Amino acid sequence: MEHSCCFFGHRDCPDSIKSKLKKCVLKLIEENNVRCFYVGNQGRFDQLVISVLKEIVLTNPNVNCYVVLAYLPNNKSDSMNLVTIYPEGLELVPKRYCISWRNNWLIQHSDCVICYVTHSTGGAAKFVKTAERKSRKVFNLANMDEHHMWR
Repeated sequence: MEHSCCFFGHRDCPDSIKSKLKKCVLKLIEENNVRCFYVGNQGRFDQLVISVLKEIVLTNPNVNCYVVLAYLPNNKSDSMNLVTIYPEGLELVPKRYCISWRNNWLIQHSDCVICYVTHSTGGAAKFVKTAERKSRKVFNLANMDEHHMWR
């Protein structure tokens, strides 16, 4: 059975997590049959995820990656060369709730979450807690070292 994964992280995460992020994604592909990845496009963490996914799809053609938008794009460069999704029903949501609505959509459509959460406040922490309540497996890169990715 194929699985799916989404991502949540702080806007200001460091570039230094990129190698851990890539190792975690590859491990999910190889060992957990994750074939579908969903990511937002709001902050630095999402940009790191998008760059990793772009690298991975080059060598893993059976992996699908989607940027899930909270708002309709103003220009075509917002897609970052990955397929974009604008979830049905989001057009009815007031603008100030669009990111939360999209993040709940991500959780609903995913079996697991890769995150970078270092503190218990903010949107990333809130949605990781929601994912845990919904019994999604969560892999927090902030709590993993390079040698023990599955603590």
